[in-house]
Amino acid sequence: MRSSFVCRLGILVIVLSPFTIRAQQLRFTTNGVTATANGTTLEVTALADDKLRVREWRTQAPEDASWAVLPASRTSQVAISEDVRGFHTQKLSVEIGEGLSLKISDRSGHVLQEDTGPARWRGDGFTVFKRRTENEHFFGLGDKPGPLDRTGEAFTMWNTDSFGWQESTDPIYKSIPFFLGEREGRYYGVLFDNTWRSSFDFGRANDEEYSFGSLGGPVDYYFLYGPEPRDVMAAYAWLTGPAPLPPLWSFGFQQSRYTYSPESQLMDVAARLRKDKIPADALWLDIDFQKNNMPFTVDPVRFPHFPEMVSQLAKDHFHLIVIADLHVADKPNIGYAPYDSGVEGDHFVKNPDGTTYVGPVWPGPSVFPDFTRQQTRQWFGTLYKDFVKDGVSGFWNDMNEPAVFRYPSKTMPLDVQHRIDEPGFVTRTTSHREAHNIMGIENSRATYDGVLALRPNERPYVMTRASYAGGQRYAVTWTGDNSSTWNHLRMTIPQLMNLGLSGFSFAGADVGGFAGSPPADLLTKWLEVAAFQPIDRDHSAKGTRMHEPWVDGPEQEAMRRRYIEERYRLLPYIYTVAEETSRDGMPMMRPLFMEFPNAASDGTPMDLIAGGAEFMLGPDLLIAPNPSPEEVAPYELHLPPGSWYDYWTGKPVGVATKTQARDAEVRDALLQNQQILLKPEMATVPVYVRGGAILPLQELVQNTDEIPNGPLTLRVYLPAAGERCEGSIYGDDGHSLNYRKGDFYRNNITCAVARDGSVTIKIDAREGGYRPRWKNLRVELVGAVHPLKEATLNDVKVPITNSDSKASMEFEYGSNVMQLIVR
Repeated sequence: MRSSFVCRLGILVIVLSPFTIRAQQLRFTTNGVTATANGTTLEVTALADDKLRVREWRTQAPEDASWAVLPASRTSQVAISEDVRGFHTQKLSVEIGEGLSLKISDRSGHVLQEDTGPARWRGDGFTVFKRRTENEHFFGLGDKPGPLDRTGEAFTMWNTDSFGWQESTDPIYKSIPFFLGEREGRYYGVLFDNTWRSSFDFGRANDEEYSFGSLGGPVDYYFLYGPEPRDVMAAYAWLTGPAPLPPLWSFGFQQSRYTYSPESQLMDVAARLRKDKIPADALWLDIDFQKNNMPFTVDPVRFPHFPEMVSQLAKDHFHLIVIADLHVADKPNIGYAPYDSGVEGDHFVKNPDGTTYVGPVWPGPSVFPDFTRQQTRQWFGTLYKDFVKDGVSGFWNDMNEPAVFRYPSKTMPLDVQHRIDEPGFVTRTTSHREAHNIMGIENSRATYDGVLALRPNERPYVMTRASYAGGQRYAVTWTGDNSSTWNHLRMTIPQLMNLGLSGFSFAGADVGGFAGSPPADLLTKWLEVAAFQPIDRDHSAKGTRMHEPWVDGPEQEAMRRRYIEERYRLLPYIYTVAEETSRDGMPMMRPLFMEFPNAASDGTPMDLIAGGAEFMLGPDLLIAPNPSPEEVAPYELHLPPGSWYDYWTGKPVGVATKTQARDAEVRDALLQNQQILLKPEMATVPVYVRGGAILPLQELVQNTDEIPNGPLTLRVYLPAAGERCEGSIYGDDGHSLNYRKGDFYRNNITCAVARDGSVTIKIDAREGGYRPRWKNLRVELVGAVHPLKEATLNDVKVPITNSDSKASMEFEYGSNVMQLIVR
């Protein structure tokens, strides 16, 4: 028997059972509830109808501050309605049960998350346990190697320098304690906002539960409800901030090596890229350009004309990115400004006895800025002044886990002291146990803010190796020191998708592998696949063979060039997708379930939409490389529901060839669980386009400064009956922050196919005040059922050209509504 009564001191819930008698008091606020039992307090607040914050403590409430969550989001409120055991919002119900166990459901009663019992404390550490259903799946956690689906795995959050990491290596560089869960077709997200060493277990220890916990710090996590995955990504962007739009050139091809030295070698690489007509936009310099590996210096012997070199590269339309590690060489009395000014401002972390901590890194003995201090970050940002003056375009924050060479832990001792002096935080001193995982994010924050202060209206370009949740606000990233193996090529795809699901949409891997020398076929295939990933940077380690696209002779170079060229043709689409990311957090590189969230409930197994090598680039391109890229045997591809076209030929594929059927029952049967068999070819990566997609493309250019010689093409892949047909094109000046003031352009485009086969394309009035770089538009229709003979634009006839796979029309790119009808 169980009963309860209400006491208006709050709500006093008395639970009676044959085994327990327990009382816990619920105290309501305008947007949440607090419950106390056995000396422990649980607080659940509603930030929005679909967003909750959960905190728990034993003695006194922990500090209410965050390095990850935006202040406005953390303090957001929405009104709640009180219930006997908790409260509800418009979308969620919260119930607090015995032992402060928490259950969250949607308003239809579907349980989304449920404790298996109270949080378990051990000293200052704790673990929160949640019930896992049989088919619950988990994604995210940043750059952790392994499959896309984290189910059945366990992970540690502790930023670690992991040269040569492998599939089972954990932890590695980043701590992004955010995961996306899928439960019976409903998606939710959890951010566990705790910077201490923490852990996640997604059913490895017990397949009926999942858990997360930490060795210290607060129980503080956020629950974000979908029900669709794109809703969760938008909520995470709202909570931690979206990634700002990078400059257009950063989506071009980038060539790097550890390291190009001397200066003449870098210039030779630049010249060869232009001579061989391999489109490229950026070159990178690793630590050997520095004097004795000291950050913020230039070796005057190997790079005697550094400013002139940067200027010449810019004239040749190359952007230069240089490395700037977070450590500072411990070099007093030699005129080394980063050290001298850092000592003067007391900017370095301390030992427990108050002396400056010194540890060995690339320059030898080094000191480390205390990035938990706002004034230290501001000082660090000023160190970029000379590089910015010279015209360096971007900066690479490496070794910022932070890496230290002296210890097996690969980092500084846990008792090193950090002095938190940051708006929103209590001014206090803490140990490295708390600060370790935020050194990377605050290092990149210092760089981003510093470069922005030096170039106030230009978009900073910062790449970081280590980070924490919210770090996407300051930097792009990459997967660290991978290896030149087929398995690492394979692992790149789930790794980049999970980074995108963790907020880091703008991410890449070292193309060809950093550690080792790739055989020719591996380098070729990696360059082909990377052409469809957010960042396309070829990088290699010292002592390995060169990685440049031409190194294996004309045949291999031609295949590699073809895919880099295709990336440049796709740049209008890629940049449009990137701008979407900067607004709503949708990753550029997406698992299939992001676009087809109901595929599993429609009969497609989750392992087919979350477990293969295929991925979406934006909403419309499906890239399907071989899941075992070193194998030559044919492999299966299960296309998601809907009609699909081969990107390379324009022809319908699989059973989609029959989707012109207008009978709904026949069409629905044809469009489910489409399976095709693909034969691997070295010169080809299968790419498919969703029926109803409208892709913007441009003529080939050698760099993003070059104006395309021809119209902007809108390639319309005609849909099957009942499918949506839409697309968009976004553009701006590609480098400044003026787009935030309305200096951009955006066109939304839709199409409709009538029963008689005629096609109507509507191009909405242009948004924004920026004038596109194209004067004309070309519309190409792919998939028409018969030759089209007549086209009218706003009732004025325009010429039409038919070929085997498409019909095309060209006309002036106007700013008002344009309606094109083709019959």
